[in-house]
Amino acid sequence: MNTKRRFSLTTLVVSLVLILALVGCSSQPSGSSSSSTATEGDSANTETATSETTASQDADTQYPIVIKHAFGETKIEKKPERVVTIQWANHDVALALGVVPVGFSAANYGVQDDSGLLPWTAKKLKELGVSDPNVFQDTDGLDFEAISDANPDVILAAYSGITQEDYDILSQIAPVAAYPTAPWLTTWREQVLLNAEGMGMKAEGEQLIKDTENLIKEKANEHPQIKGKKVVWVNFSAKDMSKLHIYTPADPRGSFLEELGLVYPESVTKQITDPNNYSMNLSAENADMLNDADILIGYGGDDLYQAVKKDPLLGKILAIQRGSVVFIGDGTPLAASGNPNPLSIEYTIDEYLKLIDGAISKINE
Repeated sequence: MNTKRRFSLTTLVVSLVLILALVGCSSQPSGSSSSSTATEGDSANTETATSETTASQDADTQYPIVIKHAFGETKIEKKPERVVTIQWANHDVALALGVVPVGFSAANYGVQDDSGLLPWTAKKLKELGVSDPNVFQDTDGLDFEAISDANPDVILAAYSGITQEDYDILSQIAPVAAYPTAPWLTTWREQVLLNAEGMGMKAEGEQLIKDTENLIKEKANEHPQIKGKKVVWVNFSAKDMSKLHIYTPADPRGSFLEELGLVYPESVTKQITDPNNYSMNLSAENADMLNDADILIGYGGDDLYQAVKKDPLLGKILAIQRGSVVFIGDGTPLAASGNPNPLSIEYTIDEYLKLIDGAISKINE
């Protein structure tokens, strides 16, 4: 998800300059056919998805918009009409706001067919009447040529792992809304705000956040036994039982668990020396610090759970002994939703809460 294709930078920059020159000469309107592989119907959907209320809010937006991010500032001079998104889930934010990107990156995790689309993305595209989206097959690195061919007015990368070099190249194509502080640490709220602002839809983004918060609160209230329970997202490996990998509350997976009403135990949080670190490694010899957790959540299946349970050190963890664990099938859509956004939250929250409930029910058995 955060690897970069190794092209010759000089060759790439020259190619981009030529491409941009051709684009500038064409001066095509945003909704017309262009070098993008998106269909005319998709462009029409992009234009018609905005309601009269949205149009009124757009009219109140003052340009230029200046977005501050980890690489500096990005200035957007006018309302973007052709939106491209890259890397993880930024397209879901655009879709949730009724905007169909003229190009976006294929999901590289959790997809169980060759579409490059997670189920909530496919569902929303269908609702918006889009049958042939322009999906970048860039899981081995950014496809700068395809991005440029889409002729974007803005590139959304609020949740991504782009490097300074990536950013510099992308900025030659269009203004880039990048992550606020560090790669892969953007919360779902920040993702919505930055991407919405990049599209000139700040007010709509704020409303989407409120709607999603209300959904989370409503669903969590249906499971009152969850509130206050201690949780740790920990990943085990059947190939190496000598160490564990923990996602901290700074990671979107951990922060979402807290949003559902769960809390990380102090035995874990006091080991976090940098609050911005999204993960930490733990030796199996120190696994007893997980004994304060009511439940554990991680990637894997029953085979992995049984292997961990048999391990002489890891098998002593209380949650493992009593089975108060949620092992989420690796590579499944639910596993992919661990990095949440409004579409994935709505699609998976009932299933997720049901699994957490099941783990909590094992505590007093």
